Amino acid sequence: DNSEVDDGWLCDKGRFGFQMLASPERPLGPRVRSGGGLEAASWEEALEAAARGLAPAIGRTAAIVGGSTSNEEGWLIQRLVRGALGSADICSTPRPGLSRGARARLADPGLTAPTAAIDDAGAILVLGCDPMHEMPILELRIRKAVRRGGAKLLVAGERPTALDGGAAIGSNGCLEAHRYAPGEAGAFIAGLRAAIAAGSGDGGVGEIAAALRDSGPVVVVWGERILAGDDREQVAEALLGLADVLGLDGAAGAGLYEIPLSANGRGLREAGCAEGIGPGYAPAERGRSADAIRAALEAGEIDALILADADPVRDFDDPEGWKRALSAARFTLSISMFDGASTAASDVHLPAEGDAEKEGTVTHPDGRLQRVRPSVPRPGSVRPLWQALSELSARLGADPGAGTASEVFDLLAADVAPYAGITIDEIGGLGLRWQDRNDLRLDGLDAPAEAPAEAPAGAPGDVAGAGLRLGTHRDLWADHVAERNPALRFLAARQRLEISPADAERLGLGDGDPVAVSAGGRSLLATVALRERMLTGTAFLLEGTGAEPAGLLAGARRVEVAPAPEQEPGPEGAGSAEDGAAAEAREGSGAPALVVTKREPVKW
Repeated sequence: DNSEVDDGWLCDKGRFGFQMLASPERPLGPRVRSGGGLEAASWEEALEAAARGLAPAIGRTAAIVGGSTSNEEGWLIQRLVRGALGSADICSTPRPGLSRGARARLADPGLTAPTAAIDDAGAILVLGCDPMHEMPILELRIRKAVRRGGAKLLVAGERPTALDGGAAIGSNGCLEAHRYAPGEAGAFIAGLRAAIAAGSGDGGVGEIAAALRDSGPVVVVWGERILAGDDREQVAEALLGLADVLGLDGAAGAGLYEIPLSANGRGLREAGCAEGIGPGYAPAERGRSADAIRAALEAGEIDALILADADPVRDFDDPEGWKRALSAARFTLSISMFDGASTAASDVHLPAEGDAEKEGTVTHPDGRLQRVRPSVPRPGSVRPLWQALSELSARLGADPGAGTASEVFDLLAADVAPYAGITIDEIGGLGLRWQDRNDLRLDGLDAPAEAPAEAPAGAPGDVAGAGLRLGTHRDLWADHVAERNPALRFLAARQRLEISPADAERLGLGDGDPVAVSAGGRSLLATVALRERMLTGTAFLLEGTGAEPAGLLAGARRVEVAPAPEQEPGPEGAGSAEDGAAAEAREGSGAPALVVTKREPVKW
């Protein structure tokens, strides 16, 4: 309960996500591959097997670190990979990351806003994100700022969200909303910047520009997913240009506020779990992205892989490609609380702690370091991961020399410039924003220039063309937390295809219809969900679903949609086609299928 972070609120996922700690499906000890499967082993045996598997892969090891990993765990993994294992291949996002220079500028304290700044903002621009699904407590805070503080709420994104339901002046909700096509965030931001600078603009961009001018402190809440395309460097430059024209640098109560792709995404980045970014945004050799790691595994250029709270078969593009890559790896060490789609290929599996069992720190999206302390005992032989990683490092000749979690934090803080001098006691129970503690300007880092990636031919562009322009998004309930907790299981998301009523009518589809979505010879099954405020010619699929994830289409930009093929009659009692896989996507979706909505003013 911290007014600077959660304002006293707790989302349902946090409230009911504790049941999985006692799940009978949870591995409670290390396992080592033996006889074609993973067999129970002692910690001594598992760590020795991990060291034997990694030692021959000097310079040919990669690591992917997921969002439930603590700062200390992430720092230890990148230290091991970059140090004893001599590799630059470490990442914590499904798609390639930004250059070090752009990342440092976006994280500069002069440009970033604390969470509490939203309360007194004159205007809030929600850009390229869906706070209800990506950061629910932040959405409640935004609603409070509009309802009680009179903040102007402006929303721009690829698809409708709960925040832009009204989009009508005087609705006591969203003042203006603008929809752009998937992959067009950079063009929208550049156009908005130009409109603000010129004092004019056309259509929705002009209205948003007018609302942002002279509105008082402006907070721009933006989603890391706008940087997922090949034009990520250009999008980052456009965002920095928008901050410049709005005068956000050093402005009291104003700034940029990023929603990372994963829970501790910011902390892992600052700990050094990113391509070309060392601890504290220090220079580092740029390694491979997740996609490049997959390709290198298949090509035999990488021998060993460490997966820490990461399940690329489920969550990343091209699951079949990841299955081939994991099969090609000579050695895989996985660390997770539950077996996932990627665990089957592991040679050694270490059981991870739950959040309520862990000791360490995480970093809030606004830069606040927060302590994580055990509130329940660890079951079985589960032990602190920082301890296991320290022992594994020692077996590989790189003992960090820490005997407690707080000592690991001290090593981390000494290596991460923004955390310099901060102690675990100073963080305390309420946390500490390093921007308020250390007078450090990240925009002054001497970052070597990197050539921005060129946008691929034909993208982004007009939404016209063959098929529907495809975007993807994350549902709050599309993960193992919903699936592993009985109280939340009915909410577990299944694949749905969001399209506009106009596109549905053109395709002869109705809400709830089972469809096949295909691109480039790949396909998946989904259920149609009509969205009234969708941009015509666009469609959206869910990332990270337990079945039929959007990644099956391997990052396709356009898709064809057709009614799902009729299934062959099964044995007696098996049911009709309506009871098959496509119907399962509808009836077992966890959450009720979305229905057609009307555009009405939002009243909170």
